[in-house]
Amino acid sequence: MPVLIVTGASRGIGAEICRRAASQKWKVCVNYSQSTNEAEQLISQIRNKDGKAIAIRADVTNEHEVTKMFDRVDEELGPISALINNAGINGCGTRIDDLSFDIVKRMFAVNVIGTFICTKHAIRRMAKCHGGSGGVIVNISSAASKHGGPFTYTDYAASKGAIDTFTVGLAKEQASEGIRANCLRPGATMTELSTEWAKRNPEWLDWVMQQVPMGRPAQVDEIAKAAMFLISNQSSYVTGATLDVCGGWVSP
Repeated sequence: MPVLIVTGASRGIGAEICRRAASQKWKVCVNYSQSTNEAEQLISQIRNKDGKAIAIRADVTNEHEVTKMFDRVDEELGPISALINNAGINGCGTRIDDLSFDIVKRMFAVNVIGTFICTKHAIRRMAKCHGGSGGVIVNISSAASKHGGPFTYTDYAASKGAIDTFTVGLAKEQASEGIRANCLRPGATMTELSTEWAKRNPEWLDWVMQQVPMGRPAQVDEIAKAAMFLISNQSSYVTGATLDVCGGWVSP
């Protein structure tokens, strides 16, 4: 059975990816930082359906914790086959002239540096030059990296722009090592957090719907299906690509 690590996976898109992967006979590591109850509930759901899953608490910005997480996966699940860098947090939710740089620094640490750290440790296990047999890395970006998130989350959009660029270099560098790397770029998706935000700020969802040609937000399972395609052999000749799953919002 192949082994998958999904960061930031206790709820939302990450949790749905874990459920779907487990149902397709992947052994899954559910990484989380704070949401212990949600992570434990998720692995219970997976195990109740005869899936194999473990939950590991690790802050992706802390390399020591990430190292321990990968070591546990090696011991309890086996050699990693795929990594999905899903962990991410929102920014200030303000115009640029009202940014709080304490918040911005933390967001970039999670969204960008955390992705770098986890990718480093995945490569050290997957790459042929390290004795690995290859693998797949999927970085979760956002349609915001193309539309810029004006008036609300330009800081978040910029962090995801970094992920887009990182994926291109990563894919070219690691192709000869047997590693494929791609970027998945969701649009507005009705995760738990987005649903809560829309209830408090209904004008946000109205604005989003004006931008999306399909006229609706995504459901988490639609994003998870795309992620599963990118880590499967169905995408065996795909690397360095960005897959927009955004209802046409920013698609070429």
